[in-house]
Amino acid sequence: MEMFGQVPEVQDYKPEALQVKIWIMDRPTAGLLVPSAHTMSVCTHELESRTVTHRVEFSVQSFTMSILTKLRCITLDVTGTLIAYKGELGDYYCMAAKAAGQQCPDYKRVHEGFKLAYTEMAKKHSCFGFAEKIPNIVWWKTCVRNSFVQAGYEYDDETFEKIFRRIYATFGSSAPYNIFPDAIPFLRWLRERGVTVGLVSNAEYRYQDVILPALGLNQGSEWDFGVFSGLEGVEKPDPRIYEIALKKAGNVAPEEVLHIGDSLRKDYLPARSVGMHALLLDRFKTADAVDWRKSGVTVLPDLIATKEWLTSENSKCIDL
Repeated sequence: MEMFGQVPEVQDYKPEALQVKIWIMDRPTAGLLVPSAHTMSVCTHELESRTVTHRVEFSVQSFTMSILTKLRCITLDVTGTLIAYKGELGDYYCMAAKAAGQQCPDYKRVHEGFKLAYTEMAKKHSCFGFAEKIPNIVWWKTCVRNSFVQAGYEYDDETFEKIFRRIYATFGSSAPYNIFPDAIPFLRWLRERGVTVGLVSNAEYRYQDVILPALGLNQGSEWDFGVFSGLEGVEKPDPRIYEIALKKAGNVAPEEVLHIGDSLRKDYLPARSVGMHALLLDRFKTADAVDWRKSGVTVLPDLIATKEWLTSENSKCIDL
């Protein structure tokens, strides 16, 4: 048997693997990975028992793995991570008011009024009224009316109904949203590599059924499962929403899952608390990101950088 090159001592290459290529009658067969001395001796014995002409070539190949190879599932936040609001809230409230023959309300006052009204509704009837079985349209009608009231605008029932119907329809479509250009390529790239993709969002059913498909984010081609607070009755930052994600992923071990989001409180900390890995995107160069990095959080600018990070053999991640 003709040998080309010297065979290194296997025990000296613990992070490496020996690639064995076998030629039988001058035709190469598939390479064999030889990770241990035991396997090496078996392989040699089998080769020596051949009666045909053959030669063996040994070479050392790097066996260092990227982070992606250690993951079975990646979950992602939606708003701020995959999509973003287009324009300002006041734009849509103004258009709705004008369509009903009213003057355009003050943008700043409406925006502040909405924040107060939404916070109040979320405290009283969390997860868009899931526990009380409040119809989605009723929950939002109360929130929108209170938004105008907080901003100093009150309309009669008929006028408000016209305004609300337009607002509700608008935010139930893709009109107020932009999808980040790296979102679809990244999600498809993950699924092509056998990684299960899940979405975890504080959102109601229209995200799953209407908005995301209208933006080109379809279940089955861009993502595998979704955990939406309005459908599950649990919302971020409650860690239980991430436990639901693990179950939907097929009871995957948390150490085999990475969550990607844009909020330390809602995404990073609760995901880490259940044993998942996590990183944050800083798409808008926020001041908070400076503190995130100082605390040891992996912070990346977008999903293009995330792809590079996942495939780099030099990337570092807590416990990964």
